[in-house]
Amino acid sequence: MLTYRIAHLIESNVPPYKILSLTFTNKAAKEMKERISKVVGDKANQVWAGTFHSIFARILRVEAPKIGFPSNFTIYDRQDSESVIKGILKEQNLDPKVYNVRSVLSRISSSKSNLITPKAYAADEQLKTTDRANKMPHLHAIYAKYMQRCKKAGAMDFDDLLYQMFYLLYKNPDGVLEKYQQKFSHVLVDEFQDTNYLQYSIVKKLVDYPKSPKNICAVGDDAQSIYAFRGATIQNILDFEKDYKNLQTFKLEQNYRSTEHIVQAANNIIKHNKRQIQKNIWSDKGTGQKIKLVQAPSDNDEGKQVASMIVEQKNRYHLFNKDIAILYRTNGQSRIFEEYLRRYNILYRVFGGLSFYQRKEVKDMIAYLRVVVNPSDEEALKRIINYPKRAIGKTTMDKLGAIANQTNRRLWDVLLEFKGSPKTSKSIGDFVKMIKIVQKKLDEKDAYELAAEIAKRSGILQELKNDNSIEGANRLENFTSLLDGIKDFVENDEVIDDATVPDKKLGTYLQNIALHTDLDEQKSDDVVTLMSVHASKGLEFKSVFVVGVEDNLFPSFMSRDSLDGVDEERRLFYVAITRAELYLTLSHAKSRYKFGKHTMSEPSPFLEEIGFEHLEEQGGLHHSRSSVTFDRKAPNRFRPEPTTSAADVPDFTPVKPEEIKEGLHVLHKRFGKGLVRKLEGGENKVATIDFNGIGEKRIMLKFAKLGLAEL
Repeated sequence: MLTYRIAHLIESNVPPYKILSLTFTNKAAKEMKERISKVVGDKANQVWAGTFHSIFARILRVEAPKIGFPSNFTIYDRQDSESVIKGILKEQNLDPKVYNVRSVLSRISSSKSNLITPKAYAADEQLKTTDRANKMPHLHAIYAKYMQRCKKAGAMDFDDLLYQMFYLLYKNPDGVLEKYQQKFSHVLVDEFQDTNYLQYSIVKKLVDYPKSPKNICAVGDDAQSIYAFRGATIQNILDFEKDYKNLQTFKLEQNYRSTEHIVQAANNIIKHNKRQIQKNIWSDKGTGQKIKLVQAPSDNDEGKQVASMIVEQKNRYHLFNKDIAILYRTNGQSRIFEEYLRRYNILYRVFGGLSFYQRKEVKDMIAYLRVVVNPSDEEALKRIINYPKRAIGKTTMDKLGAIANQTNRRLWDVLLEFKGSPKTSKSIGDFVKMIKIVQKKLDEKDAYELAAEIAKRSGILQELKNDNSIEGANRLENFTSLLDGIKDFVENDEVIDDATVPDKKLGTYLQNIALHTDLDEQKSDDVVTLMSVHASKGLEFKSVFVVGVEDNLFPSFMSRDSLDGVDEERRLFYVAITRAELYLTLSHAKSRYKFGKHTMSEPSPFLEEIGFEHLEEQGGLHHSRSSVTFDRKAPNRFRPEPTTSAADVPDFTPVKPEEIKEGLHVLHKRFGKGLVRKLEGGENKVATIDFNGIGEKRIMLKFAKLGLAEL
């Protein structure tokens, strides 16, 4: 849209240097200029096309002295900003464990995006109440000092490129503002639904009457406004008509990607949002297949069923791996799908991030577990000895390493005998003591009990909880997902591929994940894509699996505080399903581990909104049948069949494995009621149980906690 509008303007004798086109990525700006040049030639190079940050940095290079900055101001990156904050915390004697640097910067960034000055922040009781609740009552003072330090250093961070641009226009209405209002006769904004309050405020300044001809064109889709956590506000696009009374709206309602079932399902979902620009999206790609709906008894089963369906789709529809994507609401969900894709020898790649076991917080925790099992593991030991920080710096570690090499001893043995400064000696002594305490429990406790103890004793869990930034929340989620995976390893009693697990100890767990993670680097481009729904925006695949479609997961439990939050989650779901061209599968689990506890899950309320006519139930593996049903009298009403599991039974008491006989009706904590069909094996006896609504499962009685079910 913007490309052809700009080309049309130039061919209509609008000077290209009077056109300002704002995008969100350098890639988009580059592609736009290339496309325009194909229509109008070299004139495209004169268009002011770029990201908000790059265009405003260009203007600030000329005008910065008017607001007290040098023209050659420095642009601080994230590390520079963190260094400034650390310095302020040290000067003010504020605990960096409480005033987490990332959390502080996140709060400052949010303030700038909402045009809240340090002075306004200090006067806002609501903001200060929130800070006190987060145990950071001095944050307003840190914000003020941070801004002072940046100005003193002649530096701006990335947020300042917008914040100071607005301030420049605000403080110089008759000079700078008038100059740029007259300079740009046409202003165009791409992905308008993703703009924040500050970005739109700057745009409005540039096109405000009476100095500007007020030619503004915004292209966007309110149904895809999904970045509120970054400060984007849907109000900008919804209120656009109020700001510009002579507005002309052109609705682009044809979907060129998806088949009719997918498009109509998307229409049905988004119409439930309270505020929106009404559209009726349609497609001429044919009716296509109905949307597959899978209900798995557990999150592990969900991973298995999705991997199995991918194999089936590749064989039936001749799809390549690269034609398929798995989309999840939170990054921590990737673990289970990665594990089952590896088991099925399906090449995959985590898009926009690291594979689960390569994420720093996951590697840190596993390094702790490795040291507990094997203190000779020098690489793991060096990784975690000073994380969280405990005054054992690089100089000390170099000294310890040199002693170990010179005396041909283990680094761990050198630690046991090290005598340095009182502070360092105490830090090393406390670390060694912590590891030894957990080591003594290796034979008596299972992998999860030891992992949970290490998470607390080491300080990692608290370190992650102290980080209130978006990145910090993701890291905590990955960390808890790892612990949930360990809990599942301990409690999983299902026999897979006839493999028996000899025990549930920490050493066995580490060996188990090593077999999953120690693979050659995948160099092929033919890979299944795993990504969060947020990362998938703008992409498309022949087949899409949207997984974890459960209440309090998708929509997120954090969205429950407001209707606006639920509406944004619904837009996110809309984005997820419209990534699919031909085949769309939605899956959810009846139970999953959350924070180490086995919990029952309810299907997402969004499933009710799709419409029965667009859905097709899918059976599970091994002749199992999905227990998802629809109320045909109310076609849009989705409901699960009632099932009973051990979690639903008060005072549940498991029986001894030797009491389980063929023909007994039993109760399982995850799979509910079932009939014991067959028993086989000696010491490690395995029961084949036919569970209601699920099908047959092979359960190892040594680890199962089965109760007797009432008939």
